[in-house]
Amino acid sequence: MIRGSYRVDALTCSFVLKACARVLAFSESIQLHSHIVRKGFLADALLGTTLVDLYAKVGDLDSAERVFDEMVKRDIASWNALISGFAQGSKPTEALALFKRTEIMGFKPNEITVLGALSACSQLGAFKEGEKIHAYIREERLDMNVQVCNAVIDTYAKCGFADKAYLVFESMSCKKSLVTWNTMIMAFAMHGDGCKALELFEQMGQAEVDPDAVSFLALLCACNHAGLVEEGYRLFNSMEKSGVTPNVKHYGSVVDLLGRAGRLQEAYDVINSMPMVPDLVLWQTLLGACRTYANVEMAELVSQKLVEMGSNTDGDFVLLSNVYAAQKRWADVGRSHESWREIYAKLDEIRFRIKEYGYLAETSFVLHDIGEEEKENALYHHSEKLAVAFVLISSSTGTPIHVIKNLRICGDCHAMIKLISKIYDREIIVRDRLRFHRFKQGSCSCRDYW
Repeated sequence: MIRGSYRVDALTCSFVLKACARVLAFSESIQLHSHIVRKGFLADALLGTTLVDLYAKVGDLDSAERVFDEMVKRDIASWNALISGFAQGSKPTEALALFKRTEIMGFKPNEITVLGALSACSQLGAFKEGEKIHAYIREERLDMNVQVCNAVIDTYAKCGFADKAYLVFESMSCKKSLVTWNTMIMAFAMHGDGCKALELFEQMGQAEVDPDAVSFLALLCACNHAGLVEEGYRLFNSMEKSGVTPNVKHYGSVVDLLGRAGRLQEAYDVINSMPMVPDLVLWQTLLGACRTYANVEMAELVSQKLVEMGSNTDGDFVLLSNVYAAQKRWADVGRSHESWREIYAKLDEIRFRIKEYGYLAETSFVLHDIGEEEKENALYHHSEKLAVAFVLISSSTGTPIHVIKNLRICGDCHAMIKLISKIYDREIIVRDRLRFHRFKQGSCSCRDYW
């Protein structure tokens, strides 16, 4: 149109803005915004609102707010666009503040306004604010809208009040939708009340509401959190009969369910029976269960699967290392390094020498319910200590030691490496996830402020 010298008006721009919002076209949005400003179209409230909505959807909340503030004329739709944008983005606190301003500025909140505000309450766990909004909804009879009722149920549940959510569910004057049932089942799931979730599922059948994939996922979560293993497994196996094909999330839930119960072989068989390719998360879930139940053989098998799939996540190796450590297989903890005997011998020497300098293990950094001696042993085998010991046995005196790790250094390692730098007269540079630590003659460049 522009190339053909056709007249482009505010309505044309409005349609193109909606197209940009649909496909999240950020750079085109900026160009179009410039065109709108040049043509003086921003005086149009509808166009300004569409622009606010667009910026919110592409994730540029600052620009959305700037456009809103520059609008000469606003209506309730303008306020709704920014409130929803804030609520769905990363500014739920600002969404609630804006909601309060609507009435002060003389605008009457409608269904869309309260949906945005309730979403913000859910994210913040703002129970009191949620209650006030619910009171407004009842006064204005906005609870005739099923979406609004669903949002109220969800808000109460996410604020920690499943009982209040259920009261709203029971007292609804509008017809319950499938989303209503799913929201309430998930509410019971979040609160660990698997029995009530299963009971509600039965009522759902009596009300002749057919469950969908979300219903079964909510139920599996409920069984998982409540330890209802048999019930959850039975539900999973009944999905096909209900006309619902399990997806990766359903398989993930049932693997977690069986893994938590220690039924590792069954969980492994479920993964292998999947009609689709299992993702990394499924194998990582099973590896976590192997750690809980100290099943070394299964952990090795699962770790091999993860390696084959290209996983290089440090957490996977740490989990396997913990499984070995639980069985006191210290050589395997170090992933079978050819010099493991010399490394551990050096660690024993270090342990002896630093105690002469008054070192006491900071066992508060071990967050496990084990004895003090076991905690000390766990601390001595942290990866950075193993790395330093390895370099001490394999490099010449005076050579600086460089350690690179992808986790944050713990307080005990920090204290111990300071002493090592003094006793062995070595400069030791440790890069952890956040920063560099340069240890020299018993001091660190961070001055212990990290």
